[in-house]
Amino acid sequence: PDSPDPNTLAAEKSTAVVDGASLTKRSEEEEAMGEQGELAAEKHVRYIVTAEKKKDSFESLVMEHLRASGAYWGLTTLDLLHKLHAVDAAEVVDWIMSCYHPESGGFGGNVGHDPHVLYTLSAVQVLCLFDRLDVLDADKIADYITGLQNEDGSFSGDIWGEVDTRFSYISICTLSLLHRLHKINVEKAVEYIVSCKNLDGGFGAMPGGESHAGQIFCCVGALAITGSLHHIDRDLLGWWLCERQCRDGGLNGRPEKLADVCYSWWVLSSLIIIDRVHWIDKEKLAKFILNCQDKENGGISDRPDNAVDIYHTYFGVAGLSLMEYPGVKPIDPAYALPLDVVNRIFLTKQQ
Repeated sequence: PDSPDPNTLAAEKSTAVVDGASLTKRSEEEEAMGEQGELAAEKHVRYIVTAEKKKDSFESLVMEHLRASGAYWGLTTLDLLHKLHAVDAAEVVDWIMSCYHPESGGFGGNVGHDPHVLYTLSAVQVLCLFDRLDVLDADKIADYITGLQNEDGSFSGDIWGEVDTRFSYISICTLSLLHRLHKINVEKAVEYIVSCKNLDGGFGAMPGGESHAGQIFCCVGALAITGSLHHIDRDLLGWWLCERQCRDGGLNGRPEKLADVCYSWWVLSSLIIIDRVHWIDKEKLAKFILNCQDKENGGISDRPDNAVDIYHTYFGVAGLSLMEYPGVKPIDPAYALPLDVVNRIFLTKQQ
């Protein structure tokens, strides 16, 4: 019999994961979230929109090389908070396309910067938010990514050859969003990811690499998109991930590290995908995230009372979204995009 279409598997697997979580009733735990201090949504929206205009700020200068990803973090936060209309869609799309390299098919992190799969995914994700994938040459982008797959199934991030399981996820996610997953050797890609699994159930950046929550998300997300979650020991990995919760309620990325808001995404999304999210205290985690807000000027920091940034603002809001926080749109744990955007791509679009 014919093999199932990987893109169909992706949509069914990811949608099933989210729908299963969404079927649970809003519990007393979720009511308690609202009692801990509210999400300063309007302040965060203002912070994001204002930060974009401060071209000479320290934050803007240090993020110059990854501005495409910064755009993804900020714009996805706006969408999760129902405020994507606060920006000019046409202006954003034009800027994203100014980072495109038509000769290679990849996107750079900013205008004039070299192409890389990371910024290619960020560009595609931003265009997904605005339902503007029509401006892309999907086959050209797919050829760019396909050309970066190595003989062992791994992916290089760019022409210089760095290999990392992050790039496996990025490549698989991008191609799936473009309905071009069939262009790569999916079987070999999965085999490489599985070769990076450790005895503790986690995954590293390469075979033998230390388990890390960020790498685990990349590997679990890629396996979810390709319909290959059967390779995961859910109880063992679930144990490792739930052990990441610290006394302050936050999550860390590996043993003996401090909690950091960004792991509210990396850990929580992985737990949701493997159906073990009930093993952590979501009420304490929500409180930790809310305590990292700058309630005067907006934005979320890595830890309470630290300086805020766009990166942690996005992952904080995304973490709250995964916990079904009131007023925040649901997000897909595998594609890292609002669920309605993912549904539009896979359930209403035929390409």
